[in-house]
Amino acid sequence: MKLVVLDSYAAVSNDLSLDCLNKYCDEMTVYDRTLPQDTVVRIGNAEMVIVNKTLLHKEVLEQCPNLKYIGLFATGYNIIDIDYCKEHGIVVANAPAYSTSGVAQLTFAFLMHFYNKVDQHNNEVHNGMWTNCQDFCFYDKGISELMGKTIGLIGFGSIAKQVARIAQAFDMRVLVSSRTRYPEYESNTLRFVDMNTLLKNSDIISIHCPLFPETRNLINQEAIDKMKPNAILINTARGPIIDEKVVAKALNEGRIAGAGVDVVSAEPIKADNPLLSAKNCVITPHIAWAGKETRARLIQIVAENLKNFVLGNPSNNVAK
Repeated sequence: MKLVVLDSYAAVSNDLSLDCLNKYCDEMTVYDRTLPQDTVVRIGNAEMVIVNKTLLHKEVLEQCPNLKYIGLFATGYNIIDIDYCKEHGIVVANAPAYSTSGVAQLTFAFLMHFYNKVDQHNNEVHNGMWTNCQDFCFYDKGISELMGKTIGLIGFGSIAKQVARIAQAFDMRVLVSSRTRYPEYESNTLRFVDMNTLLKNSDIISIHCPLFPETRNLINQEAIDKMKPNAILINTARGPIIDEKVVAKALNEGRIAGAGVDVVSAEPIKADNPLLSAKNCVITPHIAWAGKETRARLIQIVAENLKNFVLGNPSNNVAK
């Protein structure tokens, strides 16, 4: 069978390889990136395709009648027309849980930015403020401990569970709002609550839910109005889960204290994105999954999914 990889560069870069996929196909073509207008031609008569962010909507899939398998360099699958794939028996295999450690790590990197202000103090030291200080130290009075703070987790998949474990190690309290309640995780430091309770009582709100129609603009004006004025909002999930205009306005007006986002509504970020000019907003360019170890784990899962499909036993099929 023929395999086409449409957008390999983000996952592979210049330090990893897709050679492990060769053994599961008769012919493999790999592209660094694919423009929308080239997608159909590049897939051609291939039976198998692997994508990262290339959109495979109905209009594309209809023109690729040989397609039987779509592999994803991702956990989320909103770029695929899942209903079409279900109707036509196309397997869609995602890569769950590969980025758990990396995303949880970045979540706390954002928290350390706001609570320890390392970059701010480093800049001030290099600008001579410590050299010219009368005392042995100087510090921003905004430094604060995580111990005793409440973090609210929206969603409770593998990443949120890891964030909860780390938060508890910092002696934080954890509130969780999730479609599924897990009694085995409840304790004196972790409670499942409704969304309103989470918004009203959290010092930090961290988003870990998928992007579905019901979660689009989940953090809207109504949600902001319920949050504490000193709350920090973190989004490492999907950009459209927050209403960026509303969040930017809240930051500029001091309605919330800060935001850390690794994802935005349109990527790469557009020059007119309101978060770029918002106060106390830290933006990273979708890097939570970018660690070499994380990407190597991803490629291993993608290869295993492909192997299982070829052997007639598909794994991680989200189009059942």
